[in-house]
Amino acid sequence: MSDSFREVTSVSWFGRIKRAVGGVIFGLILIVLMVIGLFWNEGRAVQTARSLAEGSGAVVSVGADSVDAANDGKLVHVSGPVTADSGLSDPDFGIAAQGLRLSRSVEMYQWKEESKSETTKKLGGGEETVTTYSYSKVWDDSQIDSSDFKKPDGHQNPSMAIHGRTFQIPEGKLVAFDLDTPVLDRIEGDKEYSLSSSQSAAIKAAYTGTKPLSIVDGKIYLGNDNTTPALGDYRIGYELAPLGVVSIVARQAGSRFEPYQTQAGDALLMVDTGNVPAEKMFADAVSANTLITWLLRGAGLLLLTIGFALFLSPIGVILDVIPFLGSMARMGTGIIAFVLAILVGTTTIAIAWFWYRPLLAVAILAAGVIAAVIVYRIGRSRKPAVPAATPTAGAAV
Repeated sequence: MSDSFREVTSVSWFGRIKRAVGGVIFGLILIVLMVIGLFWNEGRAVQTARSLAEGSGAVVSVGADSVDAANDGKLVHVSGPVTADSGLSDPDFGIAAQGLRLSRSVEMYQWKEESKSETTKKLGGGEETVTTYSYSKVWDDSQIDSSDFKKPDGHQNPSMAIHGRTFQIPEGKLVAFDLDTPVLDRIEGDKEYSLSSSQSAAIKAAYTGTKPLSIVDGKIYLGNDNTTPALGDYRIGYELAPLGVVSIVARQAGSRFEPYQTQAGDALLMVDTGNVPAEKMFADAVSANTLITWLLRGAGLLLLTIGFALFLSPIGVILDVIPFLGSMARMGTGIIAFVLAILVGTTTIAIAWFWYRPLLAVAILAAGVIAAVIVYRIGRSRKPAVPAATPTAGAAV
């Protein structure tokens, strides 16, 4: 079931100019923040790279069968199977399982509002916007506040009484070592935990609600009919992180593990599933640092472009007195904003390189200058020689 309605709003030319001036202020703030962010990102990348290099040179691989006090305070690498003294349970639904972590996800069938706007420029600089609001019932894992809807009447959502939860063992063992929450939180590998009909009796006995309960496709369904869900019905599923072999790089503190503080600045505590050598764990961390650095660079350049576009936006609004001129102006300011973002962004990154990695930056700059000089000289040497002029037959001797 779905329904919709349309709303038409208009903004005068002067109103748009006022709004554009606000955009200029926000654009300037965004530009400043992105310059700071790009500079910070280079520093973060260098610090993490140096910390990983320091850790890679200091790490000691030790066996998990015994705790050697001589390794206290050192950065150690340990691999082994994780075990637990207790199981996992969700008391709200009587779910019991053996593993590291049991996660409950909850979806409720509820109203959702979506909007789509189409804006047209009017002669004289005004603007008219037609917004279509549509409403449909969807499964969502969080409460959708229907009081914020443009048209709440007839689309009220019930309150979400059941929420997702995570149940994790308080501590575990890695053979002779003890694992506490900071380490357990970093162990991944959660997989779908499908419920069976044999668990139905225990689930119904623990459930204290009033809605009909059934097991459908490995999940709990709260409602009369899963084929035709009603407003306020629930779907409840589970994921389980099983016990298994893990690899840890951390500071040994007695029989426990703590973050290892490097001189470069980062604290190292790495956990991976499976029997992973220390070399691969550090190599993966280096790759992840490189990926994060480039993603943040890209995001910074994109936001810089948006900031410059907002700063230049009044030009297009002013020329919107004739819509065609405004469209052309926005195309031009968009190109200018992109060029400015590239110039400012790359300059910021270059300055950060000189600040955080002066020796490497100078070496790269010197290599670039040398390469340019070599190319220039090769180009000069390949110029064809100008042939000497031959005297004509009638020239004086």
